[in-house]
Parts: sequence; C-alpha cells; structure tokens
Amino acid sequence: MKVGILGAGQLARMIALAGVPLGVEFIFLDPSADACANKLGEHLLGDYNDPKLLAQLAERADVVTYEFENVPAKTAEFLATHTQVHPAPKALAVAQDRLVEKTFFNDIGIPTPAYAPVNSLADLEQVMPTIGYPAILKSRTQGYDGKGQSVLKSSDDLANAWDVLQGVPSIVEGFVPFDREVSIVAVRNVSGAIVFYPLSENVHRGGILRVAQCRANDALQAQAESYATRLLEALDYVGVLALELFEVNGKLIANEFAPRVHNSAHWTIEGAQTSQFENHLRAILDLPLGSTDPVGNAAMINFIGGLPTTEAVLDIDHAHLHLYDKSPRKGRKVAHATVCGDTEAQLQGLIKQLSALADQVDDS
Repeated sequence: MKVGILGAGQLARMIALAGVPLGVEFIFLDPSADACANKLGEHLLGDYNDPKLLAQLAERADVVTYEFENVPAKTAEFLATHTQVHPAPKALAVAQDRLVEKTFFNDIGIPTPAYAPVNSLADLEQVMPTIGYPAILKSRTQGYDGKGQSVLKSSDDLANAWDVLQGVPSIVEGFVPFDREVSIVAVRNVSGAIVFYPLSENVHRGGILRVAQCRANDALQAQAESYATRLLEALDYVGVLALELFEVNGKLIANEFAPRVHNSAHWTIEGAQTSQFENHLRAILDLPLGSTDPVGNAAMINFIGGLPTTEAVLDIDHAHLHLYDKSPRKGRKVAHATVCGDTEAQLQGLIKQLSALADQVDDS
C-alpha cells in the first residue's frame, strides 16, 4: 500500500514513521528540496499545482492525504477525481477560510465568538460597536501560529491593524475571556468508525503552542466529543481532525479546526496506546482504529526556533525527544519532547524541566 502526502514537513515525517512498521510506503509532493520527510519515501519536488506531478501522484498512490491545511483546495479536488483523497477536499476548503469555517460551525450548532467579515477599514469601523473591544482582526486565509492577526484594544488601533493585514479580506472576532484552551482530536475511518483522544489542555505564547497536556476524564470531554462528531458527520470526514476550543465558565466555544494530525496531540506518540499518526493511517486505509487510551500522565513540549542538546533532554527521566531534521530559525517548530509521568505531580515536574530547556533556546 502506498500513501501519497501533500507536504513533506514534520507532520508528514511523523505519519511516515508510524506507517513504516505497518508496511506502508510513501510518496511526498513538496516544493522544498530539503523537506524533512523526504528521506522516508519518494519525493516529487515541485509546486502543488504542477499538473504532471499531480498526475504522477494520483497514478502511484493508493490514497492521498495532506499534512497542512494551506494546500490549494483545487489540488485536492483534482486528485479526488483520479484517486482517493482523505480527508475530502470539502474539509480543506472549509478550514482554509476563517469566515467560511465560523459560519459552518454555527450552521451545525457549534458556538463561536462573535465575528463579522471585514473587507475595508470602513467595514471594520462599522462593525466594531457590535463586536466590542478587545477583539482580534484576522486574515481570512493563510494564517497560522499567530500570523495574520492583530489585536484591537480600542478604536485607535483600527487603522494600523488594517494596514498590518495589508487590506486582505479579513474577519474580526470578539475576544474570548477563556479559562483554558483545549483541543479534541477525533479519528473517523472510511467505514464510519469514530474514536476520540482525551482532551488536550494547551498553553500558547505568541500565538504558538508551547505545551499540550493530556487531560483524561476531563469534565468537558463529552461536550467536546459532541462538537467533533457534528464536524465529522457534516463533512463526511475520514482521518484525524483536531477541534480547538476555549473553555468559558464550564462551556466550550470553538476557535478553529485542523483537517489533519495536530501539534496538540503529539503526546500520543508515547502517551497513548495508538498515536494520532498511526490512527490517521488506519483511518484513511480503512483499517480498524487503534485504542486511544492514555498511557500514564502525558504531555508534549515544543522547541521553537532553537534546540537544546540531545543529552540535556534525554537526561530528564521519562523524556522522549523528536527532532524534525529542520534547521533552527526564528519562530520555527524544530522539535518536541514528550513525557509520561506516573502521577500528576511527577508530570508537572517533568513539564517544568523541559519548559525551562525550551525557554533557553526559544527564538520565537
């Protein structure tokens, strides 16, 4: 069985690492010659819209998936007319546009912050009395890890924020005074079987995820699963999906979803019976889904911009280092570590040690 992946970054790399023991082969399409997954399969080097490369990928892959949501939707739509593509192109199209995404959430009964489309500074000035301050102005497309966003604290910020986004079609969202940021990672296979991982409790800084911790038996697990199920069914979704949520006074409000394996569930590599990466492959190949039960008390810590020494990470008990084979660069995710503690108290101590290492090399 050969799986094609659009993109050959660290997520594709981890999918492939999970697939090799299952006898799965991989073919990647990526425009970067030094893409970090290319050592784990064949690399088609070129643009995502290259018709010759897409034809090769469709002919040689039994199924195609993607590692990030900024792959052109038309690319996925073209491939879907020639081979299986999971998740379906519709999921990609919805996730790529924040306005479409928020509208879709509301249409299927998932609550969101107050929002409004903005296409000019005049639009922004007109809607702010309804949205209120503080708020966040975001580009409708191409934003991730805090990019394409500007915080609005008062009317004095509007003109500069609009200039920062360079006049692109945008959306303004009311600020959510959240108690926690969490995510639910769900998996659905071709036959329609669904499993969920325990909620991840997430800590961001500068718009980038720093720590994700498994929260088994969380009181909001059922609510999160109900929202994720609506998404999976409405999109006829196949594969891993992550829904990012805010907790506000014991209720969940949707932020966004990712139609792919997700950074907040990297702890599943060592911290769950079956990792999100293996389950993604099981789902798109219509194999039985693996158990999502946690193994101990698990967490993930990102290394952003720079790397500690391997020895420093591995000197911490229960730590597992995952290097991405990517050169350090400001704001770039270059590795992560997972830890599994026997008790919650032990886990918090391990997170503290690894976070200190991450802070020493942080160049975000």
